[in-house]
Amino acid sequence: MTKPTRRAFLKSGAALAAGNAVLRNAPAFAASLASSAATAPLSQFEYRDVQLLDGPMLVQFRQNHELFLNLNDDSLLKPFRQLSGLPAPGEDMGGWYSPSDLFDPPKNMTGYIPGHSFGQYLSGLARAYAVTGDKATQAKVQRLVTGFAPTISQKFYSDYCIPAYTFDKTNCGLIDAHQFAGDPHALAVLNRATDAVLPFLPPKALDRAEMMARPHKNISFTWDETYTLPENFYLAYQRGAGARYRQLARRFLQDDTYFGPLSENKNVLPGQHAYSHVNALCSATQAYLTDGSQKHLTAARNGFAFVQQQSFATGGWGPNETFQDPTGNGLADSLTKTHSSFETPCGAYGHFKITRYLMRVTGDSRYGDSMETILYNTILGARPIQPNGVSFYYSDYNHDAKKVDYEQKWPCCSGTFPQLTADYGISSYFRSTKGINVNLYVPSRITWQQGSARASLTQHTQYPANGDTSMHLTLSHPQSFAVALRIPAWAGRNTKVTVNGKAVDTPLTPGTWASIDRTWKDGDRIELSFDMPLRLAPIDDRHPEIVALLYGPVALFAIEPAAQTITRQQLLAAQRIGNSSAWQVATDSGNVRMIPFPEIKDETYRLYQQT
Repeated sequence: MTKPTRRAFLKSGAALAAGNAVLRNAPAFAASLASSAATAPLSQFEYRDVQLLDGPMLVQFRQNHELFLNLNDDSLLKPFRQLSGLPAPGEDMGGWYSPSDLFDPPKNMTGYIPGHSFGQYLSGLARAYAVTGDKATQAKVQRLVTGFAPTISQKFYSDYCIPAYTFDKTNCGLIDAHQFAGDPHALAVLNRATDAVLPFLPPKALDRAEMMARPHKNISFTWDETYTLPENFYLAYQRGAGARYRQLARRFLQDDTYFGPLSENKNVLPGQHAYSHVNALCSATQAYLTDGSQKHLTAARNGFAFVQQQSFATGGWGPNETFQDPTGNGLADSLTKTHSSFETPCGAYGHFKITRYLMRVTGDSRYGDSMETILYNTILGARPIQPNGVSFYYSDYNHDAKKVDYEQKWPCCSGTFPQLTADYGISSYFRSTKGINVNLYVPSRITWQQGSARASLTQHTQYPANGDTSMHLTLSHPQSFAVALRIPAWAGRNTKVTVNGKAVDTPLTPGTWASIDRTWKDGDRIELSFDMPLRLAPIDDRHPEIVALLYGPVALFAIEPAAQTITRQQLLAAQRIGNSSAWQVATDSGNVRMIPFPEIKDETYRLYQQT
């Protein structure tokens, strides 16, 4: 089959009309947005402003970028062509991604959601282009948008089990192709794609009980996630896709059964699907940022606080993808009843997003504490996606745990993983009215315009293997501004900060920012040394005897065989093994070796110890 050209697509009258409507209404959109949008104390840098340096985050980003850059275009587009009745060359990708007659939920999930993660792959590539400026990546994004356009049809969604779920990702991919890869036609394509899916969406967001009450062909038709749609609808509106996207965002805010109760501090999370409801909190923050809705900001803050109340020491949550009752035994019982403890790339992606949003709108540094807990104890320990789509899905916190890959190719976590790793840079630093906030202590360089000066800050660090980070400033000329450093809530009393070798008089209060406001000059050096005490974290208040051992932000996992008996005193007396990341706990029945999650390969391990 001859691939459609971008020129051929643009001859489509519908595409031209949609594109012209977007352009005509863009000034009105901007004026309307300015009239109600909320202000935030912190803002994001651009993707291009931050460069990751050698370290595990850069390794993950490069692995994902290379993998998706080299996936075959025809294979990526094949499900859309097949289900729209078009010739569909290329090999099937298999797993969840390709249509299959074998689909028989929940017994056989082959062919579950054809094309479901296409938008996420497109988004990850667009963001990777924004990070790297790689022209081959931009060209691939634009080819995929061009190839996708002719497949847009209501036929695709006929007998499709979860249309909102897949369209939300398509929406994200197209607005990112527009925003980050400069695709001039992505918004016109989005308008056509929206027209195609709207007949298959309900009048409002439905929770899973409401979905179950509707007639359905099989159980998979009850799993759609209309309540996650508003975030990307709001972003589409902000980026100029049209006024209707703001209205669609408002239409699908799940106020009756989710945001309304959360805004009143009622915990309605137990029993809900975990990742999608954390993801939905991002819609609430966008309702605040776009419409100025204080109710939705309150809902997002309360909702995330409820998530933290029932989280593991790793920061992960949702065993068996389900939120637990914090007054019950669900979290503790999961240590012996499941190996599916945390949906890792998806959960980490949602967690990074909501903590970025909440940090921006509140300025509270503790959201950064939560972000780094997830970073070092979950996603940096994820196995890489294989070229055939085999992916890491669940982190296992069972008392008899192993790292394993998911049984189906191209699951949901294969879509969120490349988006998350492309976002590592924008999660590391934030702008403030006074200067720059350093959120994550990772090998990186950020370059920005500070007043009249061109500024750059480079971090050299082995954190969290040790507590030391060195930051070097480069400036075109001296400039007065603040560098705010996140001081984690766990930081010990011996935490120190120096500038050019001299101690600063800025208070170093755990759980806050330490703001150093001065006239900086080229060559200035900040040295940060965290006191990282060992500490114990009980799984919940009901089970204080079940504890995890942490070193600073890092949870330590016992490599089996576990000790028959172990005490709190023995855990807190753990000793570092040389200069490695491993620790040793002396118990009455022998020594126990403990290591961070990213260091675990094929060993059997245990997160929580019975004391």
